[in-house]
Amino acid sequence: MKVEYYGHSCFRLTFASGTRIVTDPYGEIGYPPLHTEAEVVTLSHSHYDHCNVAAVGGAPEVLFEPVSCERGGVHIDTVSAFHDDAQGAKRGKNLIFRFRAEGLDLCHLGDLGEPVNARLLRELEGADVLFIPVGGHYTVDAAQAMEYVRALQPKIVIPMHYYTAGLQVDIVGVQNFLSLCPASSVLRRGGEIQLDRDFVASQSQKIIVMERIKHES
Repeated sequence: MKVEYYGHSCFRLTFASGTRIVTDPYGEIGYPPLHTEAEVVTLSHSHYDHCNVAAVGGAPEVLFEPVSCERGGVHIDTVSAFHDDAQGAKRGKNLIFRFRAEGLDLCHLGDLGEPVNARLLRELEGADVLFIPVGGHYTVDAAQAMEYVRALQPKIVIPMHYYTAGLQVDIVGVQNFLSLCPASSVLRRGGEIQLDRDFVASQSQKIIVMERIKHES
C-alpha cells in the first residue's frame, strides 16, 4: 500500500484494491489549500483543521461516526476516545480509525488527548502501524505519545500533528518526540512511502518521519 502525507493529520492511504482513504483533511491552517481525491474520507472530529471534506474530490463517502464496515477490500473499525485529558470537557470526543488490509493493521489516532489507560490499550492492541499526534497543546504531547508507543509496541510509528513551516496552529515540532526515540530507530522519508506485510514484519520498531507532500493546485 502507498502512504502519502499531506501534513498535519492528513494522509492518503492507497490500497492494492485501488481504494483511496484520506484521513482528517485540513482547512485553512497556513498551508496552501489542500486538493486531493479519494473514495473514503475519515474524520476524527469536527474541528476546522481536520474536517475539510470539500478539499477531497471524487465524491467520497465520509465516515464521521463509529463504524465497523468494509470498503473496497479494507476493513474499517473505530475506537471512541477523548480530545483532552478531562473526559471531553475541554475539547470533546475524538474518533480513532483502524484500517485492516493486506495483512496489516493501521491505526490513525486522530487528535487523541486522552492519557494512556487500560481501556484504550486494550482496544488499540495489535496495531502494526501507528499514526500518532506528537505536537502537544491540543493532543498528547511528546512524552505522552511515547507512553503509547512503548505500551503498544507497533512496528511502524508515523508522527503527525506537529509544527512545520507555515503552519498556523499552536503546536511544537517533531523534535521533542524524536529526542525520546533511539536514533537508530528514526528514518526520515519523503512525502510518500510504500508499506507491505513482509517489510513491516521484518522491522524492529521504526519511527518514520515523513515530509509534507504538496498536492495542491
